[in-house]
Amino acid sequence: MSPPPPPLGRARKRDAQLFDPALCDAELVDVRSQFTQGRWSRARSLLVGTGDDWDRRGHRVVVLAETPAATAWAREWLLAEPDSADAATLLACAAVFTALRRKGTPAAAEEACRRAAALLPADPTPWLGLLLLSRAFGTEEEFSRHFDQVRARHREHHHAHHLMVARLAERAPASGHDPLHEVYDFAAWAAEESPADSPLAVLPVIAHAERYRVLAATHGHTFGNAAQHWSGRRARQVLRSAFDWWLEWEREDHPRNRVDLNFLAHAKLCEGRSAEAAALFHRIGSHATPAPWSYPDLDPHKAFLAARRAALGTA
Repeated sequence: MSPPPPPLGRARKRDAQLFDPALCDAELVDVRSQFTQGRWSRARSLLVGTGDDWDRRGHRVVVLAETPAATAWAREWLLAEPDSADAATLLACAAVFTALRRKGTPAAAEEACRRAAALLPADPTPWLGLLLLSRAFGTEEEFSRHFDQVRARHREHHHAHHLMVARLAERAPASGHDPLHEVYDFAAWAAEESPADSPLAVLPVIAHAERYRVLAATHGHTFGNAAQHWSGRRARQVLRSAFDWWLEWEREDHPRNRVDLNFLAHAKLCEGRSAEAAALFHRIGSHATPAPWSYPDLDPHKAFLAARRAALGTA
């Protein structure tokens, strides 16, 4: 006799929502559902209301642009409002994701991003689109130039700094010794340059996780021995500093805070501090992110659930 199916309930519902790129932005989730049905007026109101909160604007534009129908509806919106910087930016970022899916050309996406940037020069979001594009197709020089353009418009741009850390982590260490890798210096510099309440305080942890991704791919490390990567003095210092920052600030208002919490929970679990990881998992809730649970080559859904069970002590 086969066992009965698991009971329907909140746990199953939460697990089904894992890895939603909208994270904890409930307003964005609602608008996205209408946007995919062709009702772009709510998306218009959402982006107008976001204003110059550049991290939130970038997050919302990227999530909307990833939807399959984004290009069609953004084009329709732009036809109705030819001078709309919001519509042009959304269309540009949709072109970026079309290129990343190999269904459009990088050149067309770049042109769209530059048109959008000209309509609202203060907005870093079209440059974020170019940064995503050059991450996949561009040279080191192009990537660095686009990062500088984003940072010139918003010095603490969260998504852009994460992309830069991921790119830097892939470079071979100049000295031949990983503890001296440039990604650690960059992350420390960016954290120190930012205000005390900036989530870039967690960036040194991101740097260690991204470097683990690269080392694991190169040397065949597994999640099981990731603890070794987090046992050094530098790793312990940045983890303690980042966790203390989180305890004090708990930046719930930041649209991408769950990204940081996932990286921090992963690192704490690798470090062997399950109680601290459990506190982070409670705060993460159902808002898991594929990175770093997919590092080096794991199924992120299975890895996240296994890690959460290990931290919370549940069956």
